Amino acid sequence: MKSDAELQKDVQTEITWTPALNVAEIGVTAKNGVITLTGTVDSYSKKLAAENAAKRVNGVKGVAVEIQVKLGPDGQRTDADITASAINALKWNIDVPDSQIKVDVEDGWVTLSGTVDWEYQRSSAEYSVQVLAGVKGVIDEIEVNPSLKDAVEKVDVISALERDAFIDDDDDIVVEVNNNSVKLLGTVNSWFEKNEAERVAWSAPGVMDVDNQLVIDYGD
Repeated sequence: MKSDAELQKDVQTEITWTPALNVAEIGVTAKNGVITLTGTVDSYSKKLAAENAAKRVNGVKGVAVEIQVKLGPDGQRTDADITASAINALKWNIDVPDSQIKVDVEDGWVTLSGTVDWEYQRSSAEYSVQVLAGVKGVIDEIEVNPSLKDAVEKVDVISALERDAFIDDDDDIVVEVNNNSVKLLGTVNSWFEKNEAERVAWSAPGVMDVDNQLVIDYGD
């Protein structure tokens, strides 16, 4: 098991290896395996990149992101401009039913609302606006409300997890299903596998909610 000092160094190195980031702008501390990121960056996409970099490091148990987004002169845009850009970005994304999504912007913060049939549509809509110039943050209030209302079959979710090439056969994942809700319990070996398991669960027809309670266990 890595010490906090080792985790801190590894996360700093991973940030250095992320082209979009400047390690001098981001503070990294570690306590009991939990990484806290601080500092100031000039775009929301950099804040997300720093978080993802920390999650890629083996041994990290959790990430607290306290990074502030302070736009530089070139990144300043009016809320009206951001709104127009967000609407266009959603319209040009083939995975997004843009007519079902509403965009509100206040002080650079984008709020997305509405309903979609699938989780991939919701996440794709969020990604479309995260990378836009002038955005300080995204609040995703889009609800997944599938047109197919049949109860989710537990065996279908388990089978999908078992055939996924990115999920280790040694992972201890327990699936619980209640009508259209799926709960994931147990342990996995990495942040990537935790996120992948959630993605797989969301892909089951009829899913309206996924409660991902998987614990990351790196072993000794």
